[in-house]
Amino acid sequence: MATLIFPQEFSPINDAEAIRKACKGFGTDEKALIAILGHRNATQRKMIRKTYEEMYKEDLVKRLESELSGHFEKAVYRWMLDPEERDAVLLHVAIKEKPIPDYTSIIELSCIYSPQELLVVKRAYQARYKRSVEEDLAQHSIGELRKLLVSVVGIYRYDGDEIDARLAKSEADIICNAIKSKEFNHEEIVRIITTRSKTQLRATLNHYKDDHGSSLTKHLRDDGEKAANAFLGALRTTIRCIANDPQTYYEKVIRRALMKSGKDEDSVTRVIVSRAENDLEVIKELYYKRNSVSLDHAVSKNTSGDYKAFLLTLLGNQN
Repeated sequence: MATLIFPQEFSPINDAEAIRKACKGFGTDEKALIAILGHRNATQRKMIRKTYEEMYKEDLVKRLESELSGHFEKAVYRWMLDPEERDAVLLHVAIKEKPIPDYTSIIELSCIYSPQELLVVKRAYQARYKRSVEEDLAQHSIGELRKLLVSVVGIYRYDGDEIDARLAKSEADIICNAIKSKEFNHEEIVRIITTRSKTQLRATLNHYKDDHGSSLTKHLRDDGEKAANAFLGALRTTIRCIANDPQTYYEKVIRRALMKSGKDEDSVTRVIVSRAENDLEVIKELYYKRNSVSLDHAVSKNTSGDYKAFLLTLLGNQN
């Protein structure tokens, strides 16, 4: 269930003219931009971009980049991109993160999306950057983390519902034995986590918890070197993305982002912008059940200015 509120009928010409007016003069009319762009779906926004470029001979996204700033600019920029193009940009930014890639964003896309959806994003990435996702990941990561991330992104998982119960129990035992030996990077763990279908892997994770008394993510912890912790963090994120339904996972992401001291605006933006036309209403309901406060209230309390106004608009808040 989406939260985005948009008109069934609109005029891309009128919108383009109003946006042009909002961007001219001594100051940008951010409220006017939010009133238009915060109430248009992906198809409508694409039509506005095309119409604006035909009318004014300039790229609307680039114009908005030059007019806006801060977290508001970043949110509007990503909102204006086609969904697959937006995901390609998110992947590229995550891969280039220093000192190690932002593995959370990379794994989210790779494990929550269906194999077909991920393939569309990877094609958009190649079209935009003239390189494959796997190529860039291999260049910007090292060691066990690189092996895991390239495998997660590169695999085309089987998407069926079949479960082999005996295989699930067997592979749960394989994982358990590797963990007992502190072989967290054991090739069998990586193979199972990165290649099995989501349905099969959930069965394996359930067997592990039933047979060994705790969830696998709780056992995948090490107090050793930072590189090992990055690998284990990525492995735990992979498991969570597969074990949980997407809405439960994203509720946890935005909850943690809003609770952080110093706030994690990138995660807040990522969840709201990417899910507003999908299932953000469900995420809002889960957030309220978990926290006894609405997501709208939490966002309003922890953000400010035009950035806050834009996020609240995407959340369906009409106040």
